[in-house]
Amino acid sequence: MKFKVVIPARYGSTRLPGKPLLDIDGRPMVIHVAEKAAASGATEIWIATDHIEIAAAAEKHGFKACMTGSHHVSGTDRIAEVASIEGFADDEIVVNVQGDEPLIDPLLIREVAIHLAEHHDASMSTACHPIHDAETMFNPNVVKVVVNEQGYALYFSRAPIPYARDAFSQGNVLPEGYCAYRHVGLYAYRAGFLKTYSQLAPCAIEQCEALEQLRALWHGHKISVAVTGHPSASGVDTEEDLLSVRRLFGLES
Repeated sequence: MKFKVVIPARYGSTRLPGKPLLDIDGRPMVIHVAEKAAASGATEIWIATDHIEIAAAAEKHGFKACMTGSHHVSGTDRIAEVASIEGFADDEIVVNVQGDEPLIDPLLIREVAIHLAEHHDASMSTACHPIHDAETMFNPNVVKVVVNEQGYALYFSRAPIPYARDAFSQGNVLPEGYCAYRHVGLYAYRAGFLKTYSQLAPCAIEQCEALEQLRALWHGHKISVAVTGHPSASGVDTEEDLLSVRRLFGLES
């Protein structure tokens, strides 16, 4: 199947300024992400950025760059601008791969694209995998998702959902048979929906949780969720994360 990958790469990270350009094993982090996208079988890869140095790094390493505005409140908004600038056809599938995921599995990128192609009534698709430990469940930096019987998202939250009332009142211990899913921050859309998304008003729950996918749910759009066997490694949000990833690449090289 054919799909495109767009990697939103904003320069102004509050915790790690210039994050897409941070060096990992001799190359900028965003280039490692683009190489994983290339391994997924994507027919086109774009790095969407608001900074000329990031665009220059993309082109230096053989990837396409698209300059976008600095006003976007989410990666999806930035990708919508790319789809408009580059004239993506409405039925083309576009995968949003975050620019701080240098360890992402290429198979997962492809899996999310295929999942959307198989769910014609969904506006978006994403992925999740089971949670097996309390530390992950109660970590507010880990996003959780609850799905319905057909596998469509009901809600995403940084809080522990579903909340096991009786068990959690006794402490942070997962009860026997408990089923919860960790959301993987990877999305596929049809380009036509990106145009729609860019016109949707931000909503209170999106701003409260700082989760852009809640805007789509708030406005009544379906998000299909693949329960994956290819869970994603953690992204790079802090200096500690960066050092950990650098150690892993050092071991591999």
